[in-house]
Amino acid sequence: MRLPRRPALAVAVPLLLVVAGCGSPAEPPPADGPSPTPTPATATASPTGPRAFTLVATGDVLPHTEIIRQANEDAGGNGYDFDRMFADVKPLISGADLAICHMETVYGPDGGPFTGYPAFKSPPQVARALKDAGYTSCDTASNHTLDDGPAGIRRTLDAMDAVGLAHTGSARDETEAGRPALLRAGGATVAHLAYTYGTNGIPLPADRPWAVNLIDRDRILADARTARADGADVVVVSVHWGTEWQDAPNDQQLTLARDLAAGRAGDHPAVDLVLGTHAHIPQAYEKIGDTWTVYGLGDQLAGHMFTYDGAEDPRGNWSSIARFTFTPPDTPDRRWTVTKAEFVPQVTDLGPPYRVLDLRQAARRAPDRADYTRALEHISSVVLSRGAASAGLTMAP
Repeated sequence: MRLPRRPALAVAVPLLLVVAGCGSPAEPPPADGPSPTPTPATATASPTGPRAFTLVATGDVLPHTEIIRQANEDAGGNGYDFDRMFADVKPLISGADLAICHMETVYGPDGGPFTGYPAFKSPPQVARALKDAGYTSCDTASNHTLDDGPAGIRRTLDAMDAVGLAHTGSARDETEAGRPALLRAGGATVAHLAYTYGTNGIPLPADRPWAVNLIDRDRILADARTARADGADVVVVSVHWGTEWQDAPNDQQLTLARDLAAGRAGDHPAVDLVLGTHAHIPQAYEKIGDTWTVYGLGDQLAGHMFTYDGAEDPRGNWSSIARFTFTPPDTPDRRWTVTKAEFVPQVTDLGPPYRVLDLRQAARRAPDRADYTRALEHISSVVLSRGAASAGLTMAP
């Protein structure tokens, strides 16, 4: 939640393709011990051959202090229940073949203490709520990944493993670092990779320079090409970038998006889809060549959001859900392609209670809510501000 810093070069590590984060270890290992070995996820097989599949993606999950307090109230004062916060959008998330989230913060130990801004430690029960809502994979590379050092990373990834939620972007050991989450849908193998612009000035641990993936164009393209060579049919890259509170993508976003879209893996693009987070507000979608880029999904779950001058800004609670339909190639030499691109406006209603809402449905239920109308208009305007409509992007009905 600080201004972006100049991105540093990531440390190159071998890319080992496995299916990440789908086991349920009986006991987490000690903080300085080896990582648990993930159990491969069950593939979504298609008995009649490849078929089209839908992929949805959402923005920053950012549990501020009031969100943590709400989860405790929803649990009746005994623990933390985040399920109710996602209940309204669960049909959209669980209705997709694949669903990707951005877990902005790391988790604290069972029982706490838990903290909000500026150094976040969220209840690990968030992971179970994300899994229950229907998410398949979450990226964990953000400027807050090192808020509680290696222990925070380990607790976060252990909690995701325990509920069968795949993850990518941060790592507990060097073997895990840099490898994508491998997901299956419609007979396709989807590689999910993630990177961040920085870590709020917290240096990477000297003995763990691979703890979180940092943005480096050449590294990202190399990882994407390796994933392709190892059998990925679709490559999705989550990127934590941009300038907070700025509607328009900044120069780093525009340049990197074009470089990733131009990257090739043999005869095909190296990257199929770029998913951006960090700016706290919704930003544009754009199709560059054959690659769709979402510059900023916005905050999916956050408390009251304030700009640098101390003013509360409702845009910090507005976001979009991206939904893309991928269709299999009709010949072996072709690639999976996006044949339908949609977005769904979304809002964290500050209530109380705090709830993530499908803004289309919320506006229909409460047509007199001027704030819902204003949010719908703004999200649609920004999302379509770089010509995405002419490339086929529509608001889902």
